[in-house]
Amino acid sequence: MSLFRVFDISGSALHAQTVRLNATASNMANAESASSSTQSTYRARHPVFATQLAAADEAAGVDVLGIVESQEPLRRTYRPEHPMADQDGYINMPNVNPVEEMANMISASRSYQSNVEVMNTSKQMLMRTLALGE
Repeated sequence: MSLFRVFDISGSALHAQTVRLNATASNMANAESASSSTQSTYRARHPVFATQLAAADEAAGVDVLGIVESQEPLRRTYRPEHPMADQDGYINMPNVNPVEEMANMISASRSYQSNVEVMNTSKQMLMRTLALGE
């Protein structure tokens, strides 16, 4: 594998982790948004990744296949004073788990940092290789 391919692979990983961080931020922002119906209640979203394969079945990066909504049940909370409460006094809350989202955010952030380090190290190696010819 060419050393230049490292930049393509790390670049695709940076993009994937950016998508993951954006989905996590969206989940955290909507964690406490109430709704009166189950259809309009926000559901946690998570990206789906897949390995990019090169011609010789070697890994060539990360693809973001899409973003799926969590199938976990919504939280129903008894709050009869809430303006969006149904006739029984319940409101629908998103199925976002803040602890899980914080763990996702830390993991995505660390993965992003690791890929930046891979790119920096590869750049330094290339620069040192070019300096050998001087």
